Amino acid sequence: MPPRRRPQFSQESIDQQLQQIHLLDQSSSSENLEQLGPIIKQIHASRQQDVYLRAVQALIESKDEEIETICGDNYQEFISSVSTLFSIKSYTTSLREKITSLDQSVAQVGRGLVDKKRTLLQSKRTAANLDEGIDTLQACLRVLDVVNRVGEMIKDGKYWSALRSLEDIESMPPTSLSQTPLFQHLLSSLPSLRGQIKDAVTASVKQWLLDIRNISAQVGQLALEAMDTRTRRWRSRREKDPLLKSSRVGSAVEVVTYEKIEYNILDNDQLKVDFTPLYQCIHIYGALDALDEIRKSYQADRKAQSDLIIPEPLPLSSLRSVTQEIVGFFIIETHVLSTTGSFRSERDVEELWDALVKRLTSVVEASLRNEKDPDTYLAVKEVILGFVMTLESYSYLTGSLHSLILKLFEKYVSMIEKQFSTRFESIISQDDCLPMYVEKPVERDSVLDTVWLQPDEREVLSSSALPLSLPWSQAFYLICQDIRGFVQNFYQFIEGVAQHHRNIDDLLSKSLNNLLTDYISSSIAKRAEQTSNLSQIAQIVANLEHLEVACFNLERSLTNIRSSQRGGAIRVNASKSFASTLSWALARVNASIKSKLDDFPGLSEYDWTPSTREDAPSMYLDELVNWLTTVVDSLVIKEAYKEKAYRSAVEYLAGRLMDFMAGRNIPMMNENAISNILVDVDFLEDEFKRNGRPELCSVFQELRMTTSIVMSDKVQEYLVPTLRQTTYAIVKPKRLQALLEKLARYGSQCRDSPSRERGEKRRKEAEAVGRVFPGESR
Repeated sequence: MPPRRRPQFSQESIDQQLQQIHLLDQSSSSENLEQLGPIIKQIHASRQQDVYLRAVQALIESKDEEIETICGDNYQEFISSVSTLFSIKSYTTSLREKITSLDQSVAQVGRGLVDKKRTLLQSKRTAANLDEGIDTLQACLRVLDVVNRVGEMIKDGKYWSALRSLEDIESMPPTSLSQTPLFQHLLSSLPSLRGQIKDAVTASVKQWLLDIRNISAQVGQLALEAMDTRTRRWRSRREKDPLLKSSRVGSAVEVVTYEKIEYNILDNDQLKVDFTPLYQCIHIYGALDALDEIRKSYQADRKAQSDLIIPEPLPLSSLRSVTQEIVGFFIIETHVLSTTGSFRSERDVEELWDALVKRLTSVVEASLRNEKDPDTYLAVKEVILGFVMTLESYSYLTGSLHSLILKLFEKYVSMIEKQFSTRFESIISQDDCLPMYVEKPVERDSVLDTVWLQPDEREVLSSSALPLSLPWSQAFYLICQDIRGFVQNFYQFIEGVAQHHRNIDDLLSKSLNNLLTDYISSSIAKRAEQTSNLSQIAQIVANLEHLEVACFNLERSLTNIRSSQRGGAIRVNASKSFASTLSWALARVNASIKSKLDDFPGLSEYDWTPSTREDAPSMYLDELVNWLTTVVDSLVIKEAYKEKAYRSAVEYLAGRLMDFMAGRNIPMMNENAISNILVDVDFLEDEFKRNGRPELCSVFQELRMTTSIVMSDKVQEYLVPTLRQTTYAIVKPKRLQALLEKLARYGSQCRDSPSRERGEKRRKEAEAVGRVFPGESR
């Protein structure tokens, strides 16, 4: 502190002071001695008594000189001035004494005052130090209280408040406390406290992740139940509106028309998922500039949790609970992704999703590898489809899961194809091959609703009186019923599957064609081959007829189903197989008839060299015709097939008779035998005409024309090319030659000359016919 400057007293300043106390003021009649005290105090305080006295003495001397001057100029005035001066001197002397006395008094008082002042200043300094110490101590207590409350806030989970408190401590303005070792120690401990906050919030989010894992299954269950409710609601609406049949849950039409009910999977009456620990952790780590650290830790933890969801091997009974947990896992991930800004990236979630879907596909395929029950595949498909539809609503890519469903679908179709093939074989092998019989309208309607028929036949059967024998056997009804069941099972699996219509259509076409061709048609052919009963074979023919029609109607109905679902046409090519089997079955009918014809003894007991000609037909022909008409007319087959059966039987008879005349089994015959055969042929033609089948007479035309050449002796006419090509076009020359040879052989063995001559003639005619047509077969 610089030294205080002492005041300088000049005569002018002293003159002014004396005037203030009216000592030098001639106009004043009184003295203002009250002002003398401050002047003396000031002199004493500045310790300028001597200086002041010297100044006063100099003033006195100056005034004396002025007085002398004045006196010299004016004696009288001088005299009065001297007297005045003496009085002033006396006053001055008195004043000096007073000043001396006052100075001594003031000096004495000042010394005491200075001591007290010094004591007071010391006390003030002590008090100031105490106040500063108290303030510093209180500041320390406040800081220590904040630090203590930081620990309590960490325990209470108020991590952000704790972190803000540390920031407040760190950002305190400079004070006396800032220089204390305690404060410096506190500052050095702040990183440790931040570490405690970080560790605590990390532990909190770790516990939250554990809790989330425990409730993921419940979240997924609620989401799957909500999707199931949505699916059932949409299915009901789709059944009411045919225009919506091609739309599935999640399609654009369904999303637009979906009456969304406000239902938060993560916050409802049954479950409330609190994301506060995660948000708080993200906030704290962000404030600590360590967001990447918690991001990596969170991804690693969720990856570890996702790896624990799917057990290996996976029991199929646990598939539903596993899918529930997966759904819950990714619903939570979707919520975190949408509510935490840049904390989670879509790539991180996609990595978890792709890895988990790949594992799920692998374990499902492994679990189903040895499974043979198609119902199990159907149950697995239902679980996976609900899983797919739910997560598709959260914008997850499910292409690989759709591929898995289609792969399961192919195996499922293979199994139900095998299952139904066994049933078809059992139905056909156990069929009684008798017309199906219905007694009640309900039974008839049920059967007609099951089988596929032509509209006109359905109308006729619907209006027929009961009881009614249907034109098919039980096997046809059961086959149609099981085909409907197969198609229903087929479409039951793909219900809700939105992709690859063409693959599904092709697979259905292939499966149906395999069943209809390889199992139904082939089994019917085997059954027909093993059956010798003509009526049973005829019933098989009727079944095949209806199965051939059913193929066309089945194809039409399936195409209508697929067109309503924007699929393509479904081709059922089994009708060709049924047509082939039908032809084979009809051949079996004809073969059976032919075998029965062979059983008639009269057909093989002709006398080929009789001595006379008969006027009446053979005895067996009446029985044969009666049997043939009875059997063929009783067959439950189309009239066209009956006509073919008749023609086949008659052609067989005509062929046998022609073989007798032209074949090698009969070495010779005469004209009487030919005449007897012609009598039998006349009888057969008359019977066919009487039974309303005159068209069968044309079957014997070759036989009649061949025998007429011989019996009418028109061989030479036959040798004429123009007549042969016009009149005898149906006559085969080798057969005519063989017949002439047999007649010649008979004549050569006769003893009488006419017969021998006739035989020689026949020989020459046979040679002539043979020379004309040397290369033709019989």
